[in-house]
Amino acid sequence: MSSLGPKQQIFVSLAEIAQAISHAHRLEILEHLAQGERSVEELADRVSLSVANTSRHLQILRRVRLAEPRRDGKRMLYSLVGETDVITLLTVLGRIGERNMAEIQIVMASYFRTRDTLEPISRDELLARMSHGRVTLLDVRPEDEFAQGHLPGAVNIPLAVLEQQVARLPQGQQIIAYCRGPYCVLSVEAAAQLRTLGFEVRRLADGYPEWKAAGLPVEI
Repeated sequence: MSSLGPKQQIFVSLAEIAQAISHAHRLEILEHLAQGERSVEELADRVSLSVANTSRHLQILRRVRLAEPRRDGKRMLYSLVGETDVITLLTVLGRIGERNMAEIQIVMASYFRTRDTLEPISRDELLARMSHGRVTLLDVRPEDEFAQGHLPGAVNIPLAVLEQQVARLPQGQQIIAYCRGPYCVLSVEAAAQLRTLGFEVRRLADGYPEWKAAGLPVEI
């Protein structure tokens, strides 16, 4: 029988969850799972790891019920457990990191604010602009992520083909680019590229998962 009191038992369990997310690869896997269900092979490709290594990370996330598998024929598909709570956890972790960690502050200043000098717009500001029909939403994630869910009315042009498909974007209307989350570089690069072509572009402060977690409407 455990000699720990109830509070200490709870803290031990919470520490196991904290330990499960205390790895950069597992945080990145959670970011990808926040876009939608993914196979082990797809995740391995996205995070540039072997399938065996990715599977080990997923087992750790599974043990603390942050992710769960579903068999689809020969494939094992993973999704988040308590999606909204996991996305909120990652958001809060990011805020604490930006406030407390000098290394994160340096990256934010040297890359994000240098590459995109315009302040990203908030969800509330975007909702106000959408209600007046004054913006074009540009989702620069890969097509398979877009298919699993996106902001209403968004145009999907993955960053890799943006230059070739730029004619799909209307001239004379502000474009709001978004991607996987606040640290996803796809929308940063898209905004920089489109500005050189004469478009008026702003970036959403976060991404599709945070929009969905806030209970805002999405399309599939």
